[in-house]
Amino acid sequence: MRILLIQPGLGRALGFQRLALVEPLGLEMVASSLIACGHEVKILDLRIDKNLEKWISDFDFSLCGISCSFTIDVYQTLRIAQAIKNVKKDIFVVVGGHHASLNPSDFSHPSIDAVVIGEGETTTPDLVSALEGRRDIEHVPGLVINRCGQQKRTPLRETIKNLDSLPLPSRHLLQPYREQYYLGFQKPLVSVETARGCPYRCEFCSVWKFYGGQCRIKSPERVVEEIVPLRGKYLFFTDDNFFPSAQRGQRIAELLLERGIRKRITIQARSDAIVTHPELISLWKKAGLWKVFIGFEKIEDAELCALGKSNTVKNNEEALRILRANKVEVCASLIVDTQYERKDFRKLRHYIHQWRLYSPSLSILTPLPGTDLFHRLKNRLTSRNLELFDLAHAVLPTRLNLRDFYREFSALYRTGYLRAGMGWEILTVWVRRWTSTGELFKMLKSAWAMGSARYYLSGHKRI
Repeated sequence: MRILLIQPGLGRALGFQRLALVEPLGLEMVASSLIACGHEVKILDLRIDKNLEKWISDFDFSLCGISCSFTIDVYQTLRIAQAIKNVKKDIFVVVGGHHASLNPSDFSHPSIDAVVIGEGETTTPDLVSALEGRRDIEHVPGLVINRCGQQKRTPLRETIKNLDSLPLPSRHLLQPYREQYYLGFQKPLVSVETARGCPYRCEFCSVWKFYGGQCRIKSPERVVEEIVPLRGKYLFFTDDNFFPSAQRGQRIAELLLERGIRKRITIQARSDAIVTHPELISLWKKAGLWKVFIGFEKIEDAELCALGKSNTVKNNEEALRILRANKVEVCASLIVDTQYERKDFRKLRHYIHQWRLYSPSLSILTPLPGTDLFHRLKNRLTSRNLELFDLAHAVLPTRLNLRDFYREFSALYRTGYLRAGMGWEILTVWVRRWTSTGELFKMLKSAWAMGSARYYLSGHKRI
């Protein structure tokens, strides 16, 4: 069967996605499983290539799979599905990803035939096989099927027990876009997954919900096997916590050093894992570790506890010291509560300045559908427009009026990014590393705009 997999475009939402364009690794992995079964697959990334109609007309495919991992992509996904059906009604359209799995009712729509629940590498090939054999797809586990205006769930599918058994991602399918993927000024960027899931239960997170609370890992040998053929300087490990096992983390670093693989590596890690195993950081620095994203989230333990974050401010600060002692850059993630008053914003600005958090990832507390936080606060939502669920807009009541809230929020970015001398430092790096003037301008424009209240207010009104 000929299959087209689609990554939706950027849409109207704001937030972190404006400073990063990471390859759709999930689609590459689903594509590999389909190719292994003898199917012909192509991937369209609408964030870069916007010619959807041309692809529908030129590529005679029988099934289209759309990735909807983020809440802000729901409306785009529906528009894409409708555009496909408008051209070719007999194409089978299926949607998958984090948001789709946790909220399949959002896709109860005539243009969508089914939703894949959970991991797509096993369910999608089984679905295609059933369609080719003209068998009833109700016997395929892991689906929600749209029929006659209703949704029917098939039996749940077990998660993949051995991640090493999966084929390597079909990166060649994204070769036309390869040079366009970036994270900040890391470009071109390649992404690698080494584990799935998280054992923790943060209220605001959908990852552990998607994976059913399980945490599975790939072996160090498999991880390095995937890295060896990759070209380019920058490597991003997509795992939500790269150090679920200190022994495995150590072995991966050792193998990279043994193979002579030299990359600038970015990971996401919990501060308590770093504090417990500081020796890993010095080893990983030798292996190419350059930047670590850490979910500080809050600056007081009581606030961390309220969000179900099983960690402490002390761990966050100690991890910061360890990383800086090893000359590793840190991007601290901080969550701004909509009930903050001016004194709370002042306290957070002081904290950013005190700890020199000069490239923080700032988000507004957002109850993403499917999370425990959503179930707790859904009755307090001020808007259910899903394009506002981009972590950069308030969808809960704010204690300050909305304009003042966004003024205070944007001031946090100015504290972090626009301190004296920092703006010129960032500009110098971008100019040196970015070859396209147009891309550089868009990056600078987005970064500068995030320090302006108008950026958020205009987005709020437009959406």
